[in-house]
Amino acid sequence: MGARPLPRRPDGFGEVEPTPPELVNRALPTKDLLPPPAGDRYAATIGAVPADVLARSTWQPACPVKATDLRYLRLAFWGFDGHAHTGEMLVNASGAAGIAKVFGMLFAARFPLEEMRVTSASELTAPPTGDGNTTSAFVCRPARGLTTWSAHAYGLAVDVNPFCNPYTQGDLVLPELASAYVDRSRVRPGMVLAGDATVRAFAAIGWSWGGNWRSPTDRMHFTATGH
Repeated sequence: MGARPLPRRPDGFGEVEPTPPELVNRALPTKDLLPPPAGDRYAATIGAVPADVLARSTWQPACPVKATDLRYLRLAFWGFDGHAHTGEMLVNASGAAGIAKVFGMLFAARFPLEEMRVTSASELTAPPTGDGNTTSAFVCRPARGLTTWSAHAYGLAVDVNPFCNPYTQGDLVLPELASAYVDRSRVRPGMVLAGDATVRAFAAIGWSWGGNWRSPTDRMHFTATGH
């Protein structure tokens, strides 16, 4: 995955291409970065962001949130492979406990995630490959198509299984190879649907879902700010 850069559109995103057959029913195994939870039980830890984690993240002094206002979470989740894994996430301190609760609810529902890790700065400038599926929160970048900061830049938004839950606006699909998942009537594991366990879990902490938006429709996106 991530090996073939896509040609760029005039708007800077990659060209939208048909979903490869092997990704139409995406269920790739998780590549472990951290030890799995003991006994396949839900586990969550919240702490200050370690210096080495901050250094490999997208944070820099110009970001709209101080590093001390972020928290480093380690969260158990179920993979598409049916095994329990441990992921990592940076979130705003104000939402850390709530996010740990949300992923506990998703773990109890056995909602599958492909991977969960901290986004690196190199990913912001890498050529688009259109196949990413990382569940993540803090990313210090502007909102798509805008110059104002995204809710992600404050650690107040989470994207869940982006490939299974693509962003769409006009002819744009992000990730660019995820067109097979635009049809929400064909339900597959990892998809977020109106009123499901994922939407309810985030709603329980007061976060809203971008899948309810008209244009764009951001199915992966949950936010504390409404944006």
